[in-house]
This record gives sequence, C-alpha cells and structure tokens, in this order.
Amino acid sequence: MTSPAAPPLQLSQLGEEMRYRLLVEAVTDYAIFMLDAEGRVVSWNPGAQRLKGYTPAQILGQSFSSFYTEADRLAGLPARALVTAATQGRFEAEGWRVRKDGSRFWALVVIEPIRGEDGAIVGYAKVTRDLTERRAAEENLRRSEQQFRVLVQGVTDYAIYMLDTQGLIANWNAGAQRIKGYSAAEVVGTHFSRFYRAEDRARNEPAKALATAAREGRFEAEGWRVRKDGSEFRANVVIDAIRDDDGRIVGFAKITRDVTAQRAAQQALERAREALFQSQKLDAIGQLTGGVAHDFNNLLMVVMSSLSLARRRLPDDPKLVQLIDNALNGARRGAALTQRMLAFARRQDLKPTVVHLPALVEGMAELLTRTLGSTVQVQTAFAPDLPPVLVDANQLELALLNLAVNARDAMPDGGRLSLSAQEETLAQAGPAAPGRYVRLAVADSGSGMDAATLARATEPFFTTKGAGKGTGLGLAMVHGLAGQSGGGFMLQSQPGQGTTATLWLPVAQDDAPATAQARAAVPAPAASALRVLAVDDDPLVLTNTVALLEELGHTALQAATADEALRLLRADATIALLVSDHVMPHMTGAQLIATVRHERPQLPVVLATGYAELPAGLPPRTVRLAKPFDQAALALAIAEALADR
Repeated sequence: MTSPAAPPLQLSQLGEEMRYRLLVEAVTDYAIFMLDAEGRVVSWNPGAQRLKGYTPAQILGQSFSSFYTEADRLAGLPARALVTAATQGRFEAEGWRVRKDGSRFWALVVIEPIRGEDGAIVGYAKVTRDLTERRAAEENLRRSEQQFRVLVQGVTDYAIYMLDTQGLIANWNAGAQRIKGYSAAEVVGTHFSRFYRAEDRARNEPAKALATAAREGRFEAEGWRVRKDGSEFRANVVIDAIRDDDGRIVGFAKITRDVTAQRAAQQALERAREALFQSQKLDAIGQLTGGVAHDFNNLLMVVMSSLSLARRRLPDDPKLVQLIDNALNGARRGAALTQRMLAFARRQDLKPTVVHLPALVEGMAELLTRTLGSTVQVQTAFAPDLPPVLVDANQLELALLNLAVNARDAMPDGGRLSLSAQEETLAQAGPAAPGRYVRLAVADSGSGMDAATLARATEPFFTTKGAGKGTGLGLAMVHGLAGQSGGGFMLQSQPGQGTTATLWLPVAQDDAPATAQARAAVPAPAASALRVLAVDDDPLVLTNTVALLEELGHTALQAATADEALRLLRADATIALLVSDHVMPHMTGAQLIATVRHERPQLPVVLATGYAELPAGLPPRTVRLAKPFDQAALALAIAEALADR
C-alpha cells in the first residue's frame, strides 16, 4: 500500500534566506547578482542570464567589467563604479553594456555595497535593467521634438509661438521676430496683448480671443496688430487650445500671418472690378443715351426746319411770329440737351480748335459773374506760359458753366470758386492716356459730397437738386467732353470740404491751328441751282431736308435707303450733289459714300450725322453736317463740298 503524497511546502515554512533566493531566481526582467569585494561575479539569476547571455558556469568568478564596452574599461569606469558605491553608499548610472554575443544594450545600473558585521565591504549587490527600447523611444521623441523645433524656427512667413493659460508668451520663432520685430528675449514671459492696438485692448479683445479658444477649441480672426516700431499690419490670427490627457487646458498655440499685402491686393482687385462695373454701366447708359439723342436729333431737325420754313411763309402777324420764335427757341434748347447727351455718350460732333484757357476764361468773366451772383468770389490762377489746348471751345465754355452752376448750388450762402491750370505730363495711364496735358481744376468751398453721391455724380440724369432744378446731365456732359477730346476727368470731394473737378485737356500740336482754321474759313454759300439727291431712312427728316434744299433753290430728289440712292445715281448722271444720313439700315451713309466715290469720284458729298465716332477710312473730301441742322448750316455744308471738288 502506497503512502499518501506529502503536502507542498508553504513559503511561511521556508527560511528567510530561502525566500529571498526564490524571489531573486523568479525575476527575469532584471539582472540581479552579487559581486565580491574585487568585483567578481559570485551569484547569477535567470534575469541576468536572459539579459546578458551568460550561464552561471560561464560567468561566475569572472570580473563584472566583462559587461562594459572596451572604451569604458580603458577609461576605468568599472573600478570607479565600485569606488563610488563604496564611498557614497550607492552608484547609479545609465550607459552602454555588452552581451556575451557582443551586442550592446542600454542599461540602467545600480550598485550597492554589502557590508559585514564589522562594517567592512564584503561585496556588492548589482541590479541591471535593459532600457534599450525605452531609450530608443526617448531618442525618437527627442529627434522628433528637435525636428519640430527646427521646423517651427525655420518658418519665417508665420509667427508661431505658444501661450500659457494666462496668455504669457512661452516661446518665439523666427517668423514671429520677423513679423513683429521683437526678439525672443524681449517678449518671452510677457503678455501677448502687447501686439494689439490700444482700442482693442480697451475692448478686452485679447481675453475674448483666449476665452473663445478655450470654449470652442479654436479662435480665428483678422484684424490690425502692432509691431515693435509702432507700425500696424493686417494679421490673420489663429489660436488653438492645448489640452493634456485629462482634457485640461495647459496653454494655447498661436499662429499669426501678415496679410497686409494680400488685403491691399484684394482691395485693389475689388476697386478694379468696381471700376470695370462702373465703366460697363456707363458704357451701356452711353449707348442708350446716344441712341435716344440720335432719334431726338432727327425729331428736333424736323421741328426746327419746319418752323423755319413756316416762319418765312407767315403773314405779317407779330403774334404768330412770336409763337413760331418761341417754338424755335424751345427746339434749340432741346438741341442743347441732345448735345449734352451726345457729349456723355461721346458721340457728339465736336469741332476742336486751339484754345488758350486764360483768354477763354477771361471772355466768360461777365457770364460767370451774372451766373454765380455777388456772394461767390471767383479766383483764377493760371501758370505762366501755359500752352494752348485742343478742344471744342463752345463745349468747354458750356462745361465750365455747368461746373460753376453746380458750385453755386453747393454754396447757397456764398463762397469761393477757384479756376486754375498748369501743364502736366502723364508718364503712364492714369486719369488720361500718357502724354502732355493742361490740367484745369475748378474748385469750390461748398458742402461737398459723400462717397455714395460722388460715386454716382457723373451718371446721366443723376442729380441731388430738387425736382425740375436739374437735368442730371451737367457732369455727364463734362465727363463726355473730356473723354471725347482725348483727355480725362476726375471729381474729388468730401462732406464739408468742397468739390474739385479736374479736366485733363491735350496740349495742341503745332499743326493744329492751321487745320482748325482752314475748316472755319469756308466762304458764305453762293451756289447756283443744283440737282441734289437727299438720302435718309426717316421720312420726316427726309421731307424737311428736301424742303430746305428746294428753299435754297435746288432741285431735290429723295431716297429712303442707300440701295435706292445708288439706283438713282446710276440712272441719273445729272445729279450734282449727294446729301446722306449716316445711320441707316443695311448700308450706312459712310458705306454709301465709299461706293459712290468708287463709281463717281468727283461727286461732292455731305454726310449728315449727330455722331462724332464715324468709322475709320471715311473717303476724303466728305463734308460733315451736324444734326440737327438749319437751312444756313445746310447751305454752308453744300458750299464747302463744292469748294472741295
């Protein structure tokens, strides 16, 4: 019969020495062994065997210096470790150690002396831990932090820095120094509110930014910031909250970018877009205005010519004559209105001549005095040796009169109107194309205009005057005159600071006077009866043109289209003069004249139009007749056409 198995021993039944031995033998993550007083290994646990690769038989009795690198042994590091442990009671260090196979590992080493009952050192307890993986992780983290630090410091287009929870600056990169002008030594430890304007600090904007970042995790805004030298710049600012593993805010990351140049570029783009929009709008209105004015010209011509013809046939009745004259004056006022409309649309038939501005203004002195009244003081300042300009003198007088009336209305209690002029050369495109100009400025001391009114001031039919007190075409006419004359126009005004209207008028060339005067020197009409072909697609205008021709003693034929006119000309060689409208369907008057000149080169021609912008290549010796015209203007044009043969 077998005896029962003995129960296993309990730890409490073992002696203290045995329990310690079992504890040490059970540890495998640490090398725990003893050295004698000379540093030879006298015990070896499984952790030491796993860590260093030696079995007890291979290492017991050997010096622990076997675990050191050759360099450390030559430097006497093992001996110093024992001396330190003996004298200071403990040696602790990290360093490279060597396994049996020659591979290295990073070790944390602790050596403590073991003393006998008499206090003498009898050996050393040595504990070694492999920290290779931890060291690698720490080294990777260190390299990562260093790379990140180099990255942040290398950024110069952005100010990147950290704030603590109170808003104090914790670090400072090169971009922050470049943008804000402070070195790290000047700002680290100070509050970031120093970069804000005084009024922003008064509104507690810095604290609000941090509160938003803390509450929402992020704050982003654009605003003005202040550099060290006091200059301001436009900044895009981002503040992100930094939290620890428990979600507590430990600081803020702040990134600032200088967007001053970008903002200026964006504003310039917006101004360019607005200018383009205004230009397109004005062009569209100009097209509409020009078309309306052209049709209105035709109607006025019918009214004026019919009234003139009727007046000659009236009996000697003063009342009827007065009524006809009143109607003619009304039609002429309508013609003046169409001139303003066509000037804005740049389709008015201007007659530029050489004009000396001081003489022109002096000639208007009495008119200006009567118009402005005694409460407005007129001052003039013209540069000496001011060169003449090339402009339609009548239209320029009308433009100055319009500006003077506007100035008077802006100074109801009186004030000062100043007219000045000086030569200016534009090297690049600005208010006008590059070239030589005389800059004529008309400035008043009136109430001025706000930005919204100023932006619309040159729009046709826009007026700030009461109902029936303004057509809204005065400034539009001045704008059109300047552009059509090859110059430019600009308005400057602020509320309470008055208004300055500036015209850039081209300097007259040396050959301009002869050209201008030659056309003005046409003799009075004395033509004999002719066979004349009149062409116009408007039957009312055509009827009145024929009537005016017949009143002048000519035989008039009529055609409603260019094709019909060509058929009559080809069929009747006795036709001695062609008077044609310009704007007609299918074939314009200019195209008709070009065809006629090819077939009958010597035939005199007159082109009647209210437009100035005729196509390039108009045949030579084509006399222009401005609409609306009366009998005297028609006779003068016929005489000029016959003189050019």
